[in-house]
Amino acid sequence: MAEKFSLKDQLFNAQTVGQLASEYASGIPGFDADRYVSDCLSGFSERELMARMDWMADCAEQQLSHDFLTMADQLEAAMPPILDPNKSDDDFGHFIYAIPGILAVRHGLEDHRERALDLLYAATQRFSMEFYIRPFINRWPEDTIARLKRWSSDENYHVRRLVSEGTRPKLPWAKAVQIGTDVTVPLLDHLHSDPTRYVTRSVSNHLNDIAKFDPDAVLDALARWRDKGAQTAKELDWMTRHSLRTLIKDGHPGAMRALGYRSDLEVNARLSLSSDPVKIDGALVFSAEITTPDVEPVIVDYVLHLTKAGGQMAPKVFKLKVGKTKAGQAYKVQKTHKLKGNATTFKLYPGPARLTLQVNGQHVAEASFDLLPA
Repeated sequence: MAEKFSLKDQLFNAQTVGQLASEYASGIPGFDADRYVSDCLSGFSERELMARMDWMADCAEQQLSHDFLTMADQLEAAMPPILDPNKSDDDFGHFIYAIPGILAVRHGLEDHRERALDLLYAATQRFSMEFYIRPFINRWPEDTIARLKRWSSDENYHVRRLVSEGTRPKLPWAKAVQIGTDVTVPLLDHLHSDPTRYVTRSVSNHLNDIAKFDPDAVLDALARWRDKGAQTAKELDWMTRHSLRTLIKDGHPGAMRALGYRSDLEVNARLSLSSDPVKIDGALVFSAEITTPDVEPVIVDYVLHLTKAGGQMAPKVFKLKVGKTKAGQAYKVQKTHKLKGNATTFKLYPGPARLTLQVNGQHVAEASFDLLPA
């Protein structure tokens, strides 16, 4: 049986910790690399991914100055070269370089915020400081936002990305920021025209976060950016699709219009299941025919309503197809959806289930089936 992949072991192991220890020993006089590796590895087995990062910072602290200003100088002296400035995407950096951010929050947040923010500025050019800027936003909002405004024009695109990513309202794994869209959207207004996809993807993910609680703010921002014309049409089209992906799944009419889809089109639809019942760990196979009176661009999604542990049903939307119908002719789609019993994001339970076909946000057909034990 193949050994299960472990992200925490892939990121934090003897090789990666040894690399960091060597860099610290080269940049910090008296730093004992062998001791650091031994200390880190001794505590990994009992810790998960994020806890390992904190543990590595604990172990580093034992060999760093207790004075934060000196500690910050030591950490900067041990940093590797900045990430390749000639790239424009997919260069996140390595998790081992999170330690300056952890220690900046621990020891600089209250009494040395300016020096701590300088440290985050240097560190984010090696590994994103999106988790560690957030405590400063919450504790010192005016001073930190003033920094972020300046950083939004920085020559390094990792610094510019931090402005958007660090202020995202629903950043995965991160603590919430206690600022509103009246503060963050003006930052995005500046960043939306960035020439690097790494930044514009973050801006779009930020808008997608906002869309979950304020769709109008997102649609207004996209319309404003389109009128301004500061971003290329191709990139802004991509950003618009990426920003509205949650609203499109939800069938939001304004999002549909923004992407050129009618949410009120006339649709005739037939939906067929290949089998009923279906077993957990089996597959739901279905096909559909969609007909519209005129030629229409369509976004076809499907919604699975499945029984949860408590017996209630919960919907989950899945993408199916994007295309264009022909007037009066059947537009055909089909799908095999594997019903894995123990997926990483949710668990399946036996019970009644329902499949709904969604076209441009409209529910146009549905079929019920029973989900049986594997």
